[in-house]
Amino acid sequence: MRRSDRDVRGRRWRNPFGEHLPLPLPVYRELVDTLFAMRLPILGLGLVFAGLAALVAYHWWDPVFATIAAAAVIVTVARLLLLNAYARDPQKDQESLRRWERRYAIGTYAIALLLAGLNLHALTYHFPLLHLLTVSLVFGFGAGVVSRTSVRPVICVISLLLATVPTVIGLLAHALMPHAVDLHVELFAIEAVMVAMITGLSLHTVSHLYHSAVEHLSAQHDLTLLAKRDALTGLANRLLLRERFQDVSQAALRTGGRLAVHFIDLDGFKPINDSYGHPAGDAVLQQVARRLESSLRAEDTVARLGGDEFVVLQANVEHESEAEMLARRIIRGLGAPYEIDGATVHLSASIGIATTPDVALELERLLACADAALYRSKLGGKARLTFCTGEDAAKAELAA
Repeated sequence: MRRSDRDVRGRRWRNPFGEHLPLPLPVYRELVDTLFAMRLPILGLGLVFAGLAALVAYHWWDPVFATIAAAAVIVTVARLLLLNAYARDPQKDQESLRRWERRYAIGTYAIALLLAGLNLHALTYHFPLLHLLTVSLVFGFGAGVVSRTSVRPVICVISLLLATVPTVIGLLAHALMPHAVDLHVELFAIEAVMVAMITGLSLHTVSHLYHSAVEHLSAQHDLTLLAKRDALTGLANRLLLRERFQDVSQAALRTGGRLAVHFIDLDGFKPINDSYGHPAGDAVLQQVARRLESSLRAEDTVARLGGDEFVVLQANVEHESEAEMLARRIIRGLGAPYEIDGATVHLSASIGIATTPDVALELERLLACADAALYRSKLGGKARLTFCTGEDAAKAELAA
C-alpha cells in the first residue's frame, strides 16, 4: 500500500479568516486542478483588458495605457502557457502542487495589480465612460476570482485586495479634487464605497465557497476510499488493486520493468477462528494487514481479496530474486507470534508468485497463475513460496 494513500493528513492551510483545515492530498490536488482549468476566463479577461487599454492608448497617444496593454498581453500569455505546462506535468505530489500553486498566484497577482494601475491612470482623465469601463473590469475580475479561485482562499483574497484597494483609494482621492461638475465629490465617493462594500461581501463569499468546496470534496474523497478499501483491514480491495495494477503496468511497459504479484494465504488461520472466535480472527487479520504494509515500499500495494487471502503487487522488479526476497520477508514477518486478548497465537503464510511479462500482462491471469503456484506451496508444507511455472499458467488458463 502506498504511503501517500495511508497518510491523509495533507497540508494544513489557513483560510483568510484564520482557520486551519487539514486537506487530504487527493482533495488538495483537486482544488489546485480547479485553478488550472480556467483557460477561457483568463483568455477572455486578458483580451478585454488589453483591448480597452490599447484602444485608449491609441486614441489619446498615452504611453502609460500602452505599457499597461502590453503588460496585460504578456501576463495573459504567460498564464495560459502555465496552464498548458501544468497539464503536461505527470508529477502531482504535494511539493509539486505547492510550486504550481505559487506560480498561478504570481500570474493572478500581476493581473490584479495591472487592473488597479489601469483604474488609477484612468482617473487622471475626467471621462466618466472610461471610469465606468475600468471599474467594471475590476468588478468582473473580482467576480471571476471569487467564483474560480475561492478554492484557494489566500490567492483569492490577496488578488481581490490588490485590484480593489488601490481602486478605492484612487476613487476617494479623485473625489476630493475640485471640479466644476455637479455632484462630483458625492458620486465618486459613492463609487468608492460601492467598490469597498462589494469587496467586503466578496470576502465573506470566499469563506462560504471555500468551506463548501472542501466539505464536498472531502466527503467525495471519503466515499471513494470506502468504495476501494477493505472494511476490516483498510487495505486496498480488488477494485483499487486493479487500478494500481493499471498504473504500474503501464509505467513498466514504458521502462521495460517487471512486476510481481504475490498471492498470500495464511496457514493455520481457521483454527484461530474456531478456538478464539471470529472477533479474535478479525483482530489477527488486522495485525496481518499492518505487518504487510510495513514490509512494502511506497510504490507497492497490498490488498485483501477476502477471508485470509491477501495480494501484494510489487513494482519495479528488476530480477526474480527481488520478488523472492520480498516473499521471504513477508513470510518471516507474518510468522511472528500474535497477541490476541492476552493469548499468544501462531500462524504462517504460504505465497505463490507470478511475474510480468513472463507469465502474463493481465492482472486476472497473473492472479490465477499466482493462485495455482500458491496451491503448490501449501501442498509442500507451511511457510513456503513458489513461483508460477508454465504448467501453473496452463492450469490457470484452463480454469478460466
